[in-house]
Amino acid sequence: MERMTEAKKPHKSGRTTSPNSPEFMKFISSGWAAEREEPQPKAEVATYAARRRAIVAEAFAGKILVIQAGGSVTRSNDTEYRYRPHTAFAHLTGWGSATVPDSVLVIDARAHAHHCQLYFRPTAGRNTEEFFTDSSIGEFWVGDRPDLRQVASLLDIETVDLVELDDYLSALPDDLVVRLENQELATFVDELRLVKDEYEIEQMRQAVAVSSEGFNDVLRALPWAMAHERGERVVESAFFARARMDGNDLGYETIAASGAHACILHWIQNDGPVKPGDLLLVDAGIELESLYTADITRTIPVSGHFTPVQRKIYEAVLEAADAAFAVAKPGVKFRALHEAAMKVIATKMIEWGFIDITLEEALAGDRQLHRRWMVHGTSHHLGMDVHDCDRARSEMYREAELREGMVFTIEPGLYFQPDDLLVPEEFRGIGVRIEDNVLVTKDGLENLSAALPRHPDDVEAWIASAS
Repeated sequence: MERMTEAKKPHKSGRTTSPNSPEFMKFISSGWAAEREEPQPKAEVATYAARRRAIVAEAFAGKILVIQAGGSVTRSNDTEYRYRPHTAFAHLTGWGSATVPDSVLVIDARAHAHHCQLYFRPTAGRNTEEFFTDSSIGEFWVGDRPDLRQVASLLDIETVDLVELDDYLSALPDDLVVRLENQELATFVDELRLVKDEYEIEQMRQAVAVSSEGFNDVLRALPWAMAHERGERVVESAFFARARMDGNDLGYETIAASGAHACILHWIQNDGPVKPGDLLLVDAGIELESLYTADITRTIPVSGHFTPVQRKIYEAVLEAADAAFAVAKPGVKFRALHEAAMKVIATKMIEWGFIDITLEEALAGDRQLHRRWMVHGTSHHLGMDVHDCDRARSEMYREAELREGMVFTIEPGLYFQPDDLLVPEEFRGIGVRIEDNVLVTKDGLENLSAALPRHPDDVEAWIASAS
């Protein structure tokens, strides 16, 4: 992949150079068809983003808020990771995967009618030297992107060239400017996403739908995965292909964990085989162009059928998940979901003889011995970030009551490490997690990922239909 030219980075003596003589500049800047300046229709998200900015402005009246999208992140030398703007910036502007790196949203909340401006670097056109020399903004490198007027029309917000931002901010008193690094502002914009609006809920539905198709792709790829020495990579690749075809990217690195790897909670190396007789735990989600992502887990018997002990463990996890579903409704505290799931897990560990205490003792805060086999939480909020609203205060998150419009996961699991001497040998090396994405409705809960089978009989039928 070609990158910066020698004209911009003279220290790179081994790279391709481009001439920069007046004759070449005149030549490369001429002979192009007239650029089209088509108007951009107002995006659906623009109205919702404006409402969000109004809420933030009211909360920080009298201040000037600076919300940065952030810059590109270097992967190695002069190559970069695929760009993704900061979540707060995307949420408050409506600009998703198309965001230009280093863009900045400024909300001037000093007046009753707050004023917003979006600063970014316009693409360098054919009449500039940067057109062919600057790989960050040159149209030869980044393609034809919307200009200031088009982005203003698309997002219904005033746009300004980024070169003007420093002069604007330097003229302001320091105590007037609040940046995203400010803890109060960072917490507020995270908590603003705890309850999703209509646009966000529709985006979550779409993210779950395309992610579900990714899981179907995984099942279709199982024969190839079993035939390859790094079958987990085959699984990972099958899902990633769907993410790039129907979305923007993965919402997070896919966990494709076969056999004992399923006991490693964040296994993303994905370099192991997928063997008949193993369980395959796939934890994956697709991020849309709007940056909303799903987060789903299914545990699949590679051979198509659960063994008796695999089914026993799977049904225990399913019972814990169903217990969380049963208590979830508006007015119930978020932590009640975890408590319901843990009651089932603790009961099973006692019944199976893995811990020798009463249920009351197991659920007490200072013991919880059953958590040896499920150390993570049962739920987390979901949206633009896979662990959304992570800076929210405990009283607004774990201790808060569920409200209509909240979207989160329900994901209990059981993980018996291969060297765990406290469980029978036939349990060792088995890991199971079932994770669904749910929406709080007026009366209860809607499982957005219900299209993917959960019951073990249905999972086996699903595998059979895919093959």
